[in-house]
Amino acid sequence: MGDFNLALVIVAVVVCIIVFLFNVYLLVNYQHPDDKNQAYFPKLVVVLGLSVAAISILMLPADVANRQACRHAIYNGACNLTLPMKDLWLAVYILDAVLVFFVIPFAMFYYEGDLDKSVGKRIKSALLWMVTTAIVCALILGILYGLVGKVDFTVRHLSSSTTSFPGTWGFNSGQQCIGSGAHQCSAYSASPSSEKTWTMRTTFPEYVVALATIVGSVLFAIFGGVGIACLPLGLIFSFIRRPKAVITRSQYIKEATELGKKAKELKKATESLHQEERSGSKGRKFRKNVKEVEKELFQLEEDVKLLEEMYPQGEKAETSWALTVLGYLAKLVLGILGLVVSVAWVAHIIIYLLIDPPISPFLNEVFIKLDDIWGLLGTAAFAFFCFYLLLAVIAGAMMLGLRLVFVTIHPMKWGATLMNSFLFNVGLILLCSISVIQFCSTAFAYYAQATAAQEIFGHTLESLRGIKYLYKYNVFQIAFVVLAGLTFVYYAAFGWRRRKPSGRFQLSA
Repeated sequence: MGDFNLALVIVAVVVCIIVFLFNVYLLVNYQHPDDKNQAYFPKLVVVLGLSVAAISILMLPADVANRQACRHAIYNGACNLTLPMKDLWLAVYILDAVLVFFVIPFAMFYYEGDLDKSVGKRIKSALLWMVTTAIVCALILGILYGLVGKVDFTVRHLSSSTTSFPGTWGFNSGQQCIGSGAHQCSAYSASPSSEKTWTMRTTFPEYVVALATIVGSVLFAIFGGVGIACLPLGLIFSFIRRPKAVITRSQYIKEATELGKKAKELKKATESLHQEERSGSKGRKFRKNVKEVEKELFQLEEDVKLLEEMYPQGEKAETSWALTVLGYLAKLVLGILGLVVSVAWVAHIIIYLLIDPPISPFLNEVFIKLDDIWGLLGTAAFAFFCFYLLLAVIAGAMMLGLRLVFVTIHPMKWGATLMNSFLFNVGLILLCSISVIQFCSTAFAYYAQATAAQEIFGHTLESLRGIKYLYKYNVFQIAFVVLAGLTFVYYAAFGWRRRKPSGRFQLSA
């Protein structure tokens, strides 16, 4: 058993290093050219945030493996020699909350600060915003923890008299208890009035994790429900809407001319907005026009990319077209595989979570049987399903394009992602990762039973005063399934249509 734990520690360290290096690779390749060799603090926050999100997802399979380390132990206290998963969970999620509510907002305020100001003034402005956020969050958390920071466990009060040890054992359908006559088992004969509510105050770290989970669960139900459908269907319909053949040179010139006109319009609009910003005019109309320019710029980039695919140029034009065709075929294959996983997820939620009692453990049994084949096969499949759910959340956020407070959600584009969009998406991933873990620990409660994650997200969270009813009545699961169904219908009705290049636009007067 000791060797098993040592191997688990070594695997955990190696995985953390790989995750960190992979996130550095993503940052280097996704960053915008304007951010090269600068904005080092936001980049550090991005790498740290992505690493925490990935590690938190991987911790649930590690928690299952850690539980298995002492499953067959032959002496008491064997589980005390395994990893302290509960402490690790709380540490990771407290770090998650600090990054989401304090560090990332500070990095965003600093990055988006007026470049004409000195570094000291930008730091001061960002600190003021962050301190204000910290004070508001601390007051809200303190008040809520003081008023309703308790868990209510429903228990049954049992009592029974003693009886002499019987000389013979006789049990049947009419006598389930030892003895006869007045001697009965309290557990068998107890009335519903014997149920009591046992109240205790939860720890503050667990309460912070619980509230962060609630915030993330709202986003998770929306983005995850949409993303579980749009992630595979988006790939499949991208293949259906693909360019079927290369266009002629005259068609290319015509389309390129139109896009050139639009690019000039966007350049003039950008210069006009820059002049307004310098004059100090940053009202509602200004912000609306900035959002409109950002939207049109993204649309223009998509139109240019589509045009380049339809008319490849250069000495390797044929090779480029062949790679484009192969890329769409890969999207089709990945889309079909993703569709199978998405359908399995939705079916599992309905079969195991929404129907009471569950019809079948479904995916729980699949993971257990895979573990019987090879020790880590079920754990690997379990990790894949958790990661897929996080990818679905990201895909849903990108599709909806929700606008929150100061920042518009932008897709992370290879070689063209600014740090403010990077930071926002990392914050979204971090916030939703808590809910993904909670959702997975509930959906796979049979497979992940007796883990530290289930103790935190199962017993404590689902018994927290004022919050437990959201989980008791499966509010988030129902919203997830409903939005998934609506998204499937939407793609079935409109997903096959080919997008046409956008037309001219005007800023608000």
